[in-house]
Amino acid sequence: MSFRLKAAEAACGTSVGAASTFSDSTEVRLVNSGSTNRLVTVANSSDTTLGTFTLADGEVTFIIKDKTDQIFAAHAEVLGVGIIRH
Repeated sequence: MSFRLKAAEAACGTSVGAASTFSDSTEVRLVNSGSTNRLVTVANSSDTTLGTFTLADGEVTFIIKDKTDQIFAAHAEVLGVGIIRH
């Protein structure tokens, strides 16, 4: 799979107030750089939780979301970057 990066990879915020849209991306690559499973939450622009999932230690995944949806995680070991697939 190939993709274009929209910005630099950054640690996820750890609360809805520190959540990120990752440059208004509709797709975000996430990696859990730690050794503990971490909860990841997607919320809308009104800070309402849309869904959660557990990202296993060392796991990489991709989230498809609306531009204004925000992502935060239970720990800053979860890193994310907005992408555009090719």
